Amino acid sequence: MLTVPAFAQMATPDPSAMAGLPLPAGDVPDASVTVRVLRERMGNNISGQLVTLRVGTESRTATTDAQGRAQFSALPAGASVQASTTVDGEVLTSQEFPVPARGGIRVALISGIQKAADAEKAAAAAAAKEPARPGVVEFGPESRLIFEFQNDTLTVFYLLEVVNSARTPIDIGGPILMELPTGASGVSMMPGSSPTASVSGDILTITGPFAPGKTSAQVGFSLPQVGAASTIQQKWPIALAQLFVAAEKVGAMQMSSPQLTDTREMTSDGQQFIMGTGGRINAGETVSVNLSGMPAQSRWPRNVALGVAALVFAVGLWMAVSPQAARAAEGAKLETRRERLLSEVVALERKRRQKPLAAADETRLQRLTSDLEKVMAALDLAPNEQRL
Repeated sequence: MLTVPAFAQMATPDPSAMAGLPLPAGDVPDASVTVRVLRERMGNNISGQLVTLRVGTESRTATTDAQGRAQFSALPAGASVQASTTVDGEVLTSQEFPVPARGGIRVALISGIQKAADAEKAAAAAAAKEPARPGVVEFGPESRLIFEFQNDTLTVFYLLEVVNSARTPIDIGGPILMELPTGASGVSMMPGSSPTASVSGDILTITGPFAPGKTSAQVGFSLPQVGAASTIQQKWPIALAQLFVAAEKVGAMQMSSPQLTDTREMTSDGQQFIMGTGGRINAGETVSVNLSGMPAQSRWPRNVALGVAALVFAVGLWMAVSPQAARAAEGAKLETRRERLLSEVVALERKRRQKPLAAADETRLQRLTSDLEKVMAALDLAPNEQRL
């Protein structure tokens, strides 16, 4: 059975993962800290709230503005600080962190997280028990098509997420039936797939009704390589919110498709990748991906799991820095990117609490926080004001 690494199925963090977490921000004045106070979720600002910042053995106070932000400026660089406030009797405290000499820090203090989570969980559980109603689902924007080679055979991975954005189960009138490209062989489901997803021959079946949220279907298969070029065609049984395609590049290999509006190359951990993104694919439309300039003798990794791991990681990086992708998906996509970056930042911050980070992890943390800052800045320009 083919395997997708765990980080390919990264879960989005709950608000408690980012509450109190200090995030470097280049657009905040040097040696300054901005504390945003919210109730239950991002965008639900609390104005007029008194915030205390402990600076060494002293304390400073400030009141939040209409955006829920309290700013502390001209702090002593290197000083250890910690923000706190009390909302409806709940004491909220940030992590302790040093004041940077250059740039500032953003931190969010969020009240009522557990109460809101419990209420949401109860409401979702109640809605999920309701009878399925007629409706539509789609493959979400986190669905990906990944290509690599194994012993001169083109290996394809579909990492699909069926998204039901309703609060109740949805019945689309039957299962999703997806006929894989001509010549697909060795078709198998991968770990992480929903038990409602299965394959028979070259047909992927995902059975409904579809529960609220995401239903994962991850399938791998091989296609025979014919010469130096191959064209893969895939008809989509339901709509695909956004097209993402990734391939590890070897030699002069190129990737093109009439459905890809942005294609670029990038390097991650010394490996070259070709990444492509396109717009929405409607139900019944066919996506064609052309791979040309492929080597006659493959120099690609022989370990499927490692190859896919590198590709999935590179996809995440490319999505995090691509302005075209951000524009195409707008607010919803930006929020997804923010949560993914937060997941990685939180993981590295927790690792740093255990022991000093290696130089590579420090560099990665700086890059991730820089990307996160850009995403939050873009969200802050939107009406829902999602930045810290």
